[in-house]
Amino acid sequence: MKAAWYDRNGEAREVLVVGEMETPKPGPGEVLVRLHASGVNPSDVKSRKGRPMIAPRIIPHSDGAGIINAVGKGVENSRVGQRVWVWNGQWKRPMGTAAEYIAVPQEQAVPLPSNIDFATGACLGIPALTALHAVSLHGDIAGKTLLITGAAAAVGHYAVQIAKLRGARVIGTVSPVRQAHARAAGVDELIDYRHEDVAERVKALTGGKGVDGIIDMDLSSTAALLPKGVLAPHGTMVCYGSNVAGDIPISFPAMLWGSLKLSVFVVYDLLPDERTAAVDELTRLLEAEALKHSVGATFPLDEIAAAHEGVEGGRLTGNVVLTLG
Repeated sequence: MKAAWYDRNGEAREVLVVGEMETPKPGPGEVLVRLHASGVNPSDVKSRKGRPMIAPRIIPHSDGAGIINAVGKGVENSRVGQRVWVWNGQWKRPMGTAAEYIAVPQEQAVPLPSNIDFATGACLGIPALTALHAVSLHGDIAGKTLLITGAAAAVGHYAVQIAKLRGARVIGTVSPVRQAHARAAGVDELIDYRHEDVAERVKALTGGKGVDGIIDMDLSSTAALLPKGVLAPHGTMVCYGSNVAGDIPISFPAMLWGSLKLSVFVVYDLLPDERTAAVDELTRLLEAEALKHSVGATFPLDEIAAAHEGVEGGRLTGNVVLTLG
């Protein structure tokens, strides 16, 4: 099969190689998926640039979509030919979705509704499931106000839509060039974080109360807002990422006297019941065509380095996807 891989950490064009390697075979309980699209996420880029190598050679990417080509022992033959999307393809294993084929446990190949194309299917495992779980951690949000940082980014774009579907008012931080994209997702109020004081704008938009909850993509910058009254008393901040890999200071007085809650998670490691709930709801939303999807750029497998650079550059709006035929 044709695949892309790297055997050391480094810059995309220095370490990513495209070539031929042996096609995997599905083991017991596994399915073999002929991939048609592979999602490129920021975590894939971070893994390639500096995380410890877990094998001598790694095929990157965890998200993908395609058709089940074969099944292993214990899997019903009726799954052969099924359109699916894949989650955690390269989580704690070296064989990801930047290849024509991937063998994964059958539960990691989720039926893809017929109305959803493969490129969109390759954007569900990390962006959509992260957004769903982040919103769910806030509980009942009908009538409440949420601040979503990076409201036009891949996760934020889905989080805005899901929060609106659940009855929330959404304030989003967005760069000037992406404001129309965030508006189209349903953001009620926009804050230009590059030119406006986010804390002051939030307080102005909430009558000084602060928001009921925050969905945050970068704890390294958002943590500094907590002592400024951005989050209302008894509010919850849910965080799924940070632009700083090291320790981040959190104001204990702000957390204590505000009775605030901080919830941090990584979508790769959801508990089984959390994963099931998110996948089931996502399937319902996809079948009902209740979500808008955004593929910002597609690249052929041979141009995987350019795809990684597109994610690193941060200038593209929407998800980046590799096409695999």
